[in-house]
Amino acid sequence: MEAIWSPENRYRKWLDIEIMACEAMAERGEIPEASMRNIREKADFDADRIDEIEKTTKHDVIAFLTSVTEKVGEDGRFIHRGLTSSDILDTSLALLLRDAAEILIDDIDLVLAAIKRRAFEHKDTLMIGRSHGIHAEPITFGLKMTLWYAEMRRNRDRMVRAKETISAGKLSGAVGTFSFIDPAIEEYVCRKLRLEPAPISSQIVQRDRHAEFFSTLAIIASSIDKFAQEIRLLQRTEVREAEEYFSPGQKGSSAMPHKRNPVLSENLSGLSRLMRSYAVAAMEDVALWHERDISHSSVERVIGPDATILLDFMLSRFTGLIDQLVVYPKQMLANLHMTKGVIFSQMVLLKLVEKGTSREDAYAIVQRNAMKSWQEGLEFRDLLSQDGEVMSRLSAADLEETFQVGNFLQQIDLIFNRVFGDKR
Repeated sequence: MEAIWSPENRYRKWLDIEIMACEAMAERGEIPEASMRNIREKADFDADRIDEIEKTTKHDVIAFLTSVTEKVGEDGRFIHRGLTSSDILDTSLALLLRDAAEILIDDIDLVLAAIKRRAFEHKDTLMIGRSHGIHAEPITFGLKMTLWYAEMRRNRDRMVRAKETISAGKLSGAVGTFSFIDPAIEEYVCRKLRLEPAPISSQIVQRDRHAEFFSTLAIIASSIDKFAQEIRLLQRTEVREAEEYFSPGQKGSSAMPHKRNPVLSENLSGLSRLMRSYAVAAMEDVALWHERDISHSSVERVIGPDATILLDFMLSRFTGLIDQLVVYPKQMLANLHMTKGVIFSQMVLLKLVEKGTSREDAYAIVQRNAMKSWQEGLEFRDLLSQDGEVMSRLSAADLEETFQVGNFLQQIDLIFNRVFGDKR
């Protein structure tokens, strides 16, 4: 990813675009064949020389063109004819972001493979589901992983769409009117580069495209933040249902030798905040003065490489985290039973309703016993079996039926099939 944003790669993209534009002009008879051969053979640049020239010109594209012309000689006059700097900058930026997107899509595929493996590994690993941080009803750790998988698959779709959106070039000259360059030149260059010619542009490709791209990166980072936060919550000492792999020799605290901290997850949560700030910066770039100003340029020089390199790192780190995540099924089961069976309250409620009790009365009866169980640490089932109102409506067999964990898990195969299909 870093290589994409190197000055040499950026200048190479600029040169490719300039040469392709010359080729299109040559095909139209606007550049002599001999001159075109000379351009193709000699056109090159010297990055150090560009830096030297830019100290005087204070303009990177002019410095680049000067360096190229020094290599080409007199025929350099045909290069950049009818074009403006943004034709080269915006078209090359599309290429750089597209290349970055392809790496990110590959990264997401690795994340998906890691999550899928852990989902099937823990398809039947019972744990408590929580809402508001409070025990709700049983789920499995595999279901949690499957939820993440589905979200990351949507993120992959978003990344593919963002790649398509950003893959737009323009060679329409100053303020986008094709005043001194034929639209056929733009079509030729974009076709060779596998870009869509922007249907209309001002002096620039419009920045709503870029805002969509960087917003997609921010959404993906936010998903990683969500997953990392869950791992952090599950690793808390009071919960300890899962934790990051703690390698031999690793240290958690300079003061407390016992510490095993979720540092990778915390790192990912922190970096996601930075990524979201890049999306805000990209959206700020949408509103430029008239046909263009240059306020977006400084922003993109930072967020282009930073955001794509950062997400590449985040996805790679998260893949490793998931691959090595340590899961504690016994602790999950212990936590599930911590609340003395009150997690079966809905099953009891529904069974009472099924037997003819109004929902309001059933709720009151069940809640009364659940609150006593909660406050006094008594077994919920024992309280129900001693409650005359309950036992006048339910048999012992009914009560037995309601306290089966399997009641909550009957549709796991269906859910897995909806997400993964028939393929494991």
